[in-house]
Amino acid sequence: MYQLLILLLLADIQTFAQSESPFAEKEATKISSQFSFTEGPARDKKGDVYFTDQPNNTIWKYNKKGELTLFLKDTGRSNGLYFDKKGNLLSCADEKFELWSIKKDGSHEVLLSAIDNKEMNGPNDLWIAPKSGLIYFTDPYYQRDYWTRKKPQLAAERLYYFNQKTKELTTISDDFVKPNGIVGTKDGKTLYVADIGANKTYRYEIKEDGSLGERILFLNKGSDGMTIDEAGNVYLTGDGVSAYNPSGEEIGHIAIAEKWTANVCFSGKKKDFLFITASKSIYKIKMKIKGV
Repeated sequence: MYQLLILLLLADIQTFAQSESPFAEKEATKISSQFSFTEGPARDKKGDVYFTDQPNNTIWKYNKKGELTLFLKDTGRSNGLYFDKKGNLLSCADEKFELWSIKKDGSHEVLLSAIDNKEMNGPNDLWIAPKSGLIYFTDPYYQRDYWTRKKPQLAAERLYYFNQKTKELTTISDDFVKPNGIVGTKDGKTLYVADIGANKTYRYEIKEDGSLGERILFLNKGSDGMTIDEAGNVYLTGDGVSAYNPSGEEIGHIAIAEKWTANVCFSGKKKDFLFITASKSIYKIKMKIKGV
């Protein structure tokens, strides 16, 4: 009987993934508009969300009670964020082209600062594989007004993975125009990467050693930030938030009243709210399905 219930549940999830809109509401609720450009939302184990306001060099916290507080100043111009299993907040800190690991007290360790003695372009977004702990990250070049340099030191804008234990960095691919958003599945077997410069999103199989299989076109659409739900639906940003089932079919869209929607993550104790960073504002919307 128990196995039958599990099979029925999985069948319901699969059916949901194929057709039904995952949004429980027609409009997102604005939380605050006190920022310059919000990015990089990441959910911790409690359901609280941390996000960046990159022009102001800060990281903020929005907890599951609906309280908004400043977590950290002088963040290395952090952009994309992601929590590791130990509760450290990993950050794409592009002020000095680094990857950081930020502790709960706000102190940080620089995990990676250069590639073959050359400055990285500017790490943008990252995802951590659940089993191996490998850090997959994109490194596009966006000229920042707080840099003194005016051109990149590296020849290409690439996708990498970094092993924290061995300190080894592996180049996965440099066949991108401008890689940006990135997210993987809960089982750690599939990786999605958006090439915002080519307006495409790709899917890869993640092999046991962390390397990737053949690159497969998922969508003729790029994205700034990305997230995924328990049914494998993928959420892309830019013009609001669009949801796509694992077959690449659009199953829902939420318009956001900002010029640009930068990133998304699931939030709350039950992972049943979608948290949205969009230019000067942050939003949330109730979902019919939970995130991973």
